[in-house]
Amino acid sequence: MANATSDILTRCSDRSLSSLAQGLIGSEVLKIAGEVRAYASSGRSVANLTVGDFAPTEFRIPRALEAQIVANLAAGQTNYPPSDGTLELRRAVLAFFQESFGLEYPLESTLIAGGSRPIIFAAYAAVVDRGDAVIYPTPSWNNNHYTYLSGGRPIELKVGAETNFMPTAAMIRPHVREAALLAVCTPLNPTGTVMNRGEVEAIATLAVEENERRATTGQRPLFILWDQVYWMLTFGENRHWTPPQVVPEAAAYTIFVDGISKALAATGLRVGWTVAPPAVTARMRDIIGHVGAWSPKAEQLAVATFLGQKDEIASYHETMIRELRLRLDTLYDGLMEMRREGLPVNAIAPQGAIYLSAQFNLIDRFGTNEAIRRFLLEQAGFAVVPFQAFGTKEEDGWFRLSAGAVSVRDCEEGLVRVRAAIAGLA
Repeated sequence: MANATSDILTRCSDRSLSSLAQGLIGSEVLKIAGEVRAYASSGRSVANLTVGDFAPTEFRIPRALEAQIVANLAAGQTNYPPSDGTLELRRAVLAFFQESFGLEYPLESTLIAGGSRPIIFAAYAAVVDRGDAVIYPTPSWNNNHYTYLSGGRPIELKVGAETNFMPTAAMIRPHVREAALLAVCTPLNPTGTVMNRGEVEAIATLAVEENERRATTGQRPLFILWDQVYWMLTFGENRHWTPPQVVPEAAAYTIFVDGISKALAATGLRVGWTVAPPAVTARMRDIIGHVGAWSPKAEQLAVATFLGQKDEIASYHETMIRELRLRLDTLYDGLMEMRREGLPVNAIAPQGAIYLSAQFNLIDRFGTNEAIRRFLLEQAGFAVVPFQAFGTKEEDGWFRLSAGAVSVRDCEEGLVRVRAAIAGLA
């Protein structure tokens, strides 16, 4: 019977599905991560620097937050939350924004969802019509996929080390009149770089000026999707800025993407939010409501309490940022030492998030980033993600190294293997 059922099931193929489903590309990062897990299961040593996640053995969520979740579950807070989030968390998010950025918003401006991904999807669905242009840099996380899902038309801005892997107002300006959405992430996934205040102000000013022009013609506005899910993780003198902080008029067009997944090593708790103009959040709420992408109620209530505990947050981040920097600095210092030895590697000093941008300049030898990736995995047990997984088209040797799921020792031992493998090529 089992074989007969299998034969019947083969009558349905990928060609049976919608054109949207057939054209969608799955997550390149998750595909690579699966390959790395298979490699590690064979017993070989591997420094897994692929998925942008945290190993609880290395980075656990705050104990106070964990205790609140447990207490809420024990109290029976397991039913549906309101479709726009619990009142407690929405108020806490707005108070947190005012405390952190000096920005005041009405209650109707905020919406809670099951992580930042539903927020991004809902934002695209709310402001992008089929055929509308979407501006975003490459590399950047998943904007190419969300543009595809929304039926948008991509305008990809190739960014590199010369602009700190960030888009600039000068790069955006030639395309601004045709776009419905400008997607920006800072600190940036995958590069770990941070946009400076001057560029934030220039981009926000550009958007406000464009929208003032559109107001005279009745054209729909240009929105800025401001993905700041890593904003609490900046290093040294780097500081996070937002468009409404430096250009207050930009608040009318800015859709924030935020949450606890990265800042509190809480990727599995699925608590994200937006703060945006009320007309936008109202439609995003309806979209998320139909998808059912709500955040669990017990976690929402716990986060509402925790966001008000400034001392707990500061203490947690003191440890978290120190440990992240230990890993990122170990990787950066090790690669730069190889560079000083004459090996063809490079890196950008850590600025924020959980990522390091590293270049393995081996294109002349291997031809593609994918071939370099496989070489590093198979010959050095060093698992990294090429920037092609984030929309980049060029074969330039740049990779993302994610430090949330490895120990300092993993990094050190991986670097020893990398040095030996690259030196052995000579």
